[in-house]
Amino acid sequence: MGEVDKLCWKVRIGFGAGDFAQNLVYPAAAMYLLFFYTDVLGIAPSAAAAIFFAAQIVDFVWNPFAGAFIDSRSPRLGRYRTWLLAAGLPLTALAVMCFWNPFGESGGILKTVYAAVTYIAFSMSFTLVNVAYGALGASLSRDTDEITVLTAVRIFLANAACLAVAAGVPILVGTFGGALGDRALPWRTAIFMGLGMLPSFLFLPLLPWLRRKLGTRGLFYAFAPVAVVGMAALYILSRTGGTRSVASAWIHAAQFVKATGIIVATGYMWALVPEVIGHSERLTGRRLSAVVNSIMGIFFRLGMAVGKILPGVVLAWTGYRAAAPEESASLSSDPRAWLATMGVFALVAAAALVFSFSQTKERIVSNAPDVSPVGIGEIWREFCRNRPLRVLALFFVLAFAMMSVGNAAGAYFMNGLESQSPLAQEGVRWLVCVIPAIFISAAALVISRYRV
Repeated sequence: MGEVDKLCWKVRIGFGAGDFAQNLVYPAAAMYLLFFYTDVLGIAPSAAAAIFFAAQIVDFVWNPFAGAFIDSRSPRLGRYRTWLLAAGLPLTALAVMCFWNPFGESGGILKTVYAAVTYIAFSMSFTLVNVAYGALGASLSRDTDEITVLTAVRIFLANAACLAVAAGVPILVGTFGGALGDRALPWRTAIFMGLGMLPSFLFLPLLPWLRRKLGTRGLFYAFAPVAVVGMAALYILSRTGGTRSVASAWIHAAQFVKATGIIVATGYMWALVPEVIGHSERLTGRRLSAVVNSIMGIFFRLGMAVGKILPGVVLAWTGYRAAAPEESASLSSDPRAWLATMGVFALVAAAALVFSFSQTKERIVSNAPDVSPVGIGEIWREFCRNRPLRVLALFFVLAFAMMSVGNAAGAYFMNGLESQSPLAQEGVRWLVCVIPAIFISAAALVISRYRV
């Protein structure tokens, strides 16, 4: 291990800024785009589910091409860091377009078509950025301790961005939508969503220590049950006391417990990807970082797709209707407020991408076999020969499905839930509590099979 493997804090923070930027725009779509479609654009939940399904089909084809494309080229500005700008800046612009309603009160089917086109383009851009960014981490150092620090910094900044999105979107939308006039800011929604990310600041700095004490799988086994307890409490409290008045304090406490379990249990998962890359290098002599990351991208995006499609399907089946504007907890349905809010987050994300690009010079020089053309067949062969990769891929599907379902449904949970029909209320509870508990329990079984 040489000094080249040790990085200064400016580089570590610069690397983390790349994830900070992505998590200012992509989680906004994960948490609020379904709500924007149903309650602002007026798209039916079933149509929204179809949009997310179509995007997944496109991305399933696009993802391996993106990985092969990146690993087969060596741009002058960096093999991986180039895409922080080349794809990252278009990503921020597309994020704004996803939350724009160019048709006003009219549009009909055109609204659905526009939503599908912009979201698919947004999803493809994110894939390119995310695959390159994941490979960039493995190109900065081979040292396990340094990778652990990089991962901790990356996750901390990513969760800081997620917290800003989770709590900030309702506040900014409320402010831009006239909440400072005759409407109250949606504080209960902002607090509930923000508590979903707050534990990261308390526990993720301890992640390297916890991992040394408990091990990678032990970390998951210790905290996944905490998440299930929080989910059970949310379900019971929302059925017995509702989500309003005094009961909301207990609801918020249960949300914090749930989030603590999820964040700590899944916080180290991305650090396992460099382990899988190293395992592949020992097997083949080639360090195909982007190929491995593209495979992981396929499966984590598959999990996120399941988590996005399910809420639309469940909402449609249970007869969900848009919350009435007079509900004090309701998020604003003013499309201009949503556009302005996403404009703010997109500008900050663009600046963070530029900073990340400036600080992340790749340090591990690729050898000749690494830069030879990589075909789609190589991606399939890597998946077949790398058993830890297959186990981790399935774990990613379950973990990201669990997180995505809860994130997409959270905006509905504190947004006039009691005004819905009993069946629709139960559908939202299942999306926030029951279905994520099933996914995280299945993930516990899968991670028990992980060996490197």
